[in-house]
Amino acid sequence: MNAPQPLYQKIYDLVRQIPPGKVATYGQIARLVGGCTPRMVGYAMAAVPNGSDVPWQRVINSRGGISPRANPFGEITQRLLLEEVGVHFNERDLTDLDAFGWIAPDVI
Repeated sequence: MNAPQPLYQKIYDLVRQIPPGKVATYGQIARLVGGCTPRMVGYAMAAVPNGSDVPWQRVINSRGGISPRANPFGEITQRLLLEEVGVHFNERDLTDLDAFGWIAPDVI
């Protein structure tokens, strides 16, 4: 029997499935992973090491916006990375989750 996978690793494995040009919310990831909260997903995204293959920038808040960070350059970087792959933001700095939201596969 396999040992339970650490929570952050489960979150990272799921976030790696979000394709370029799509975003998921912290809450969506939390529901899909199970046993965690949107805040815990946020902590996991903040803990992604530099140079990782986890596309942390594809996880946003439930309003379709980029959540504030201690380092404001993180917000700018996240937006630029998303815009580079075609994710658009409106005048209120929100993206349309109907257009850019990721629909997770039924079986993860």
